[in-house]
Amino acid sequence: MTQSMAAAGVPRPARRWRAAVLAGATTLAAVATIGVVDVGTASAATVDTNATYVIISRHSGKAMDVYNWATNDGAPIVQFARNDLAVQQWRFVDAGSGYYKIRSVHSGKVLELPNANDGTGLVQMTDNNNTRQHFRLADSDGGHVRFINRHTSKALDVWEWSTADGAPIAQFADLNGANQQWRLVTVNGGTPPTNPPPTGGWPTPTGQVGVNGTIPVSGTLDGGMRRYCCIGDGGQEEDQDPMFSLASGATLQNVIIGAPAGDGVHCAGPCTLRNVWWEDVGEDAATFRGSGSPSFLVDGGGARSASDKVFQHNGPGTLTIQNFQASNFGTFYRSCGNCSTQYRRNVVIRNVTLTRPGNTVAGINVNYGDTARFTGITIVNDSGRSMVICRKYNGNDDGDEPTQVGTGADGTNCIYSSSDLTYR
Repeated sequence: MTQSMAAAGVPRPARRWRAAVLAGATTLAAVATIGVVDVGTASAATVDTNATYVIISRHSGKAMDVYNWATNDGAPIVQFARNDLAVQQWRFVDAGSGYYKIRSVHSGKVLELPNANDGTGLVQMTDNNNTRQHFRLADSDGGHVRFINRHTSKALDVWEWSTADGAPIAQFADLNGANQQWRLVTVNGGTPPTNPPPTGGWPTPTGQVGVNGTIPVSGTLDGGMRRYCCIGDGGQEEDQDPMFSLASGATLQNVIIGAPAGDGVHCAGPCTLRNVWWEDVGEDAATFRGSGSPSFLVDGGGARSASDKVFQHNGPGTLTIQNFQASNFGTFYRSCGNCSTQYRRNVVIRNVTLTRPGNTVAGINVNYGDTARFTGITIVNDSGRSMVICRKYNGNDDGDEPTQVGTGADGTNCIYSSSDLTYR
């Protein structure tokens, strides 16, 4: 059964202002500036079925991406900031008569449009060679192409002209607007990220904000790279107050958290932490709660001196941590091992740099079906390969210490290969 975008945590494509887009799309296409074709791009006539491509939206500059590193049939395809990791890599398979199947390097599945309706979201499915999985490439200007589905004759479209990470890719009548135009860029060697994993370069505060108690955040709080300080005593005592308490859907960005930091940041539901830096982690840097199937995002930033954990995941859902650096920590990510209410939890850790001292990258509970996916992990000062990438436990809900049952990749709960790890 095809998984809906809503079920996967991606908003359904909105229709409320598509009429305005219809009115303007032809004009937008007509006035679009001719771009310079990058070395390594492909046109409809030059697709190489032996090459691997990243597919980039002309409108948003973001890449076509398998949502949350899914491997299941029906998982949505969205746009996300380009990183050139396997989740954004695609290969073209000749389907005959000028059409191609487009296969994910990450999952091995192909793109499909499940029905002919405008707004139908693009998903990945097992290759069965039906025409809903066939696409031809139509040239646009500036070295861009449009993807036209064989079954519906509609074009792939960044829905509602979104520029947001996670915005769905859907189908709509072929209008040749910029949100239907894509650039195919070859990936040299298959996996180099556009931006290398971050390291060093801690930010200098632009100012100081005194903190006398927990700061509630709804909507977006942009700190302008000021240091917020201080709360708590800098110790590891449980149940300290957080410095920031984020409501469901809130964003905290461009903040430096000084020491002592209390219990860092609490997210009551889905939240985004973007470019947040912890100078000295107290109890934990951030704790993620919520209900249902929330999605949490940590994008950019860094943390130092977390003698216990950096990120604590107590609620359900999926936490993605990317473009982040941490040093001198116990465990980088931990799915709660003994919370009174337990859930299946998922973590995606990609494009991060972790500097020893450090004991464990991720600890998960295999008896609850947790998953941890790792890509683009750089580990510094670990010549003996001592840092455990994935530590497996049997968790419980009675407060006892969880039991460790193993370590290492297994393809089911701890998902990575040696090529996902770099030591320096």
